[in-house]
Amino acid sequence: MLTREESQQRIARLQDALRDNGMDGALFIHPIDVYYFSGTRQNSTLWVPATGEPRLWVRKSFARGKEESCIGDTRPFPSSKEFPGEFGADAASIGFTFDVAPVQQLNYYQKLLPGRNFVDVSAVNREVRSVKSPWELEQIRYCGTQLAGVFREVPGFLKAGMREVDLAAEFEYRLRKAGGEGYVRMRAFNQELFQGLAVSSATAGATGFFDGAVTGEGMSSASPHGASAALIPVNAPILIDYTGVFNGYIIDMTRFFVIGTLAPELEHAFRTALAIQAYLAEHLKPGAICEELFLQAAAMAQAAGLADHFMGAPGENAKFVGHGVGLELDEFPVLAQGFKVALQAGQTLAIEPKFVFPGMGVIGIENTFVVSEAGGVRLSDLPDDIVYL
Repeated sequence: MLTREESQQRIARLQDALRDNGMDGALFIHPIDVYYFSGTRQNSTLWVPATGEPRLWVRKSFARGKEESCIGDTRPFPSSKEFPGEFGADAASIGFTFDVAPVQQLNYYQKLLPGRNFVDVSAVNREVRSVKSPWELEQIRYCGTQLAGVFREVPGFLKAGMREVDLAAEFEYRLRKAGGEGYVRMRAFNQELFQGLAVSSATAGATGFFDGAVTGEGMSSASPHGASAALIPVNAPILIDYTGVFNGYIIDMTRFFVIGTLAPELEHAFRTALAIQAYLAEHLKPGAICEELFLQAAAMAQAAGLADHFMGAPGENAKFVGHGVGLELDEFPVLAQGFKVALQAGQTLAIEPKFVFPGMGVIGIENTFVVSEAGGVRLSDLPDDIVYL
């Protein structure tokens, strides 16, 4: 559970950022934001003034919210008539997470607090959350240990002729038994994910809504992502790309398995993916510009003759090669075209250079690193090698 000291440090960093951006405070309603600062995910609204003590109002369950909360002033959510009285006249500019809050909720709070100026605090919030404390890094390392343990069991249950969904079920069963929570929270609108995906050459080239290199076919047009009922063939790469979620935190890893042998073209692509990962890991240092790292990765793919296949099927290529992880799968920063932001020490990123060859399969690697002065430090201990069965 979140400690009071950790909560206070997070709130202090947020308050510094609020003052720097001319905001009098921030009102959080998105559950994972409330959890990040308070330690409870109960149905709550959190007020963090730029100066002074925060306040948490809990709708349900107040008993559990009160027990879990690190906020000293935790109370039941007041009536609509009482709510305006909770704010002083100095709270004129109120930060609100426009990136995730429904318009209906914004309208509700604007009606409760007439005359206040609601401004977007999304970028400020996400930047604060992107830098992980030593306590958070320990949570993610634990995720890596648990997830790596499940990956090590794959040779014992992966068989030729089994369906993708059966492989996924075997993996998810063990991950759940290890204590995996399963919640894969994503902040971006129109994105969703069920723990991860296990796909073979039969469906690796399937395209879809998911903003990543690999989508998979899924089980239906209502769930067009991840494993399908297709049979896993021999002599082709099998991708297992999963999150490990423990104590709310997420680690993201990918490994490849082959029943038989692999085509030389795919082996070449795998070596290229490892080279890109090594380059990026070496340069995950404070001050490095995210876009420049992506462009260098893309240039390495180009030099290897693999540009058309980099980060997606030809014509469906994703424009990133790494993404922040933490309590959500798509946190800041992003190693992406157009993301001209400098890295900061303590940020955590999943680096995932992958190549997609429709009809042949997908190949690559993914590990989660923390930015440090010495370069990226891996948060999991599992060999990158393709496992041949």
